[in-house]
Amino acid sequence: QVQLVESGGGLVPAGGSLRLSCVASGRAFGSYPMGWFRQAPGKERECVAAISWSGGRTYYADSVKGRFTISRENAKNTVSLQMNSLSPEDTAVYYCAIRIIIGSGTYAYTGINDYSYWGQGTQVTVSS
Repeated sequence: QVQLVESGGGLVPAGGSLRLSCVASGRAFGSYPMGWFRQAPGKERECVAAISWSGGRTYYADSVKGRFTISRENAKNTVSLQMNSLSPEDTAVYYCAIRIIIGSGTYAYTGINDYSYWGQGTQVTVSS
């Protein structure tokens, strides 16, 4: 069984920054792709960033390109999301996810159904 625990959310004024972290336990974390998703009230969950097992491939949603950076430290079983220049439109619950499928580590996946396990989420609120 895999457990993912997010941290780093909070309340920040527009233009500010936050760094989200997700620690994984229970499996060989370094072999699998991971992603960060968010879900705002009344909206569907969407992928904002994703990363391959090595970090060599990344994906960013258009809405966050140039502002968010995804990274991972496999030795620490951690994936992070650095969020800069935050706006009220970034307010959402942010979730990390891991795709536990053998042989799929090379790519950065963006679909909800691409992922096997999810964290409980961390709230990010950006005030105007």
